[in-house]
Amino acid sequence: MEKKFIMTAFGKDRPGIVADVSGVIYENGCNLEESQMGLLADEFTLILLLSGQGDSLEENLYRDCRRLEKEKAISLFLRPLNFEKKDYKTNGNNRHTISVEGIDQAGIVYKVSKFLADKSINIVTLTSQTKPSPESGTALYVMKIDVVVPEALDKGSVEQELESIGKKLNVEISLD
Repeated sequence: MEKKFIMTAFGKDRPGIVADVSGVIYENGCNLEESQMGLLADEFTLILLLSGQGDSLEENLYRDCRRLEKEKAISLFLRPLNFEKKDYKTNGNNRHTISVEGIDQAGIVYKVSKFLADKSINIVTLTSQTKPSPESGTALYVMKIDVVVPEALDKGSVEQELESIGKKLNVEISLD
């Protein structure tokens, strides 16, 4: 029977982290199905969905994760899943992208995500970064959120409420 796992890993950025982690996956006969990897500060981070088979698979993966922690200073976490992939293109839902940009400040992610949760709008992906403003060098916060909006919600009213949040935070928020 196929087993699925989420693995998260991070370590001080250096060449070879992806090879080290994917080597453990390959050596255990697993398939890397989906991934998100990138640099956060000076740490390289990985979020992985993998699958494989075997009675001792989970035990072997845990053992090899501990080995990477000791030998390569990579922190790894593994969680088995009962997995059922959702199809967001059906069930009367609409996929949209929310874009946020403005002066970096505490609370942007919280206030936007809290609004979305209160409206039962599901976040599919969220990416964010800070970058210097080209004119002044001030830290700008840029966020993109892919969401699924229930069909019962009016897109226009969601846009208006997001704009209101944007005004309070002094950031631009748009819904595409």
